[in-house]
Amino acid sequence: MKKMEERRRKLMEQIRPLMEENRGILKTTQLYELDLDYRKIQRLVELGLLIRVKNGYYSLGEEPQEEGEVQKREEQMIAGLYPDGVLTLESALYYYHYLQEKPYCWHIAIDKNTSKSRFKLEYPLVEPHYTDKESLYLGAAPVSFGGGSLKIYDRERLICDCMKFEDKLDRQVLQDALKCYLREPRKDIQKLMEYARARRVVQKVQTRIGAWL
Repeated sequence: MKKMEERRRKLMEQIRPLMEENRGILKTTQLYELDLDYRKIQRLVELGLLIRVKNGYYSLGEEPQEEGEVQKREEQMIAGLYPDGVLTLESALYYYHYLQEKPYCWHIAIDKNTSKSRFKLEYPLVEPHYTDKESLYLGAAPVSFGGGSLKIYDRERLICDCMKFEDKLDRQVLQDALKCYLREPRKDIQKLMEYARARRVVQKVQTRIGAWL
């Protein structure tokens, strides 16, 4: 028994740095390269040492002790699974500190033609927002995220989308986001109106923002 536990310990010492290099996610094929077979992988899952995120993808299973470590691990997984996605709505608001509490799931804008199966995850929780190719990357830029990078909408595009999809947001969340943006020293009203025209929310922006300027 002790020999088996020692082998597992050494194996996890190999897996952990590899997980870090791959943004917290490893494919089954990568685990095979460590001389693991399907049976051994399943045993690690049963022991809680690995988590099956989705078919063919695994993450570390040990529960981090600090909340910050939990978030970092989730960020690594999101960046690894959705390099073509964009942080949007509550997740982007949280990134910009326009939202104080971390959303219960990750909000990711993604090409509407992408496979829906990509979001059938056991962990972490992700809510996809399917978007046409023409507008997916409008106002999107890469930022430091989970030790790597992920795209996020700039503040002006984000505010326009919050108004465009306000039925998906809590009313208080939207109001707080607008107030935070108005206090933002880096806000660009000209750019905001350009996005408002592109996202077809000019009237909403003029009504909600214009009255406070």
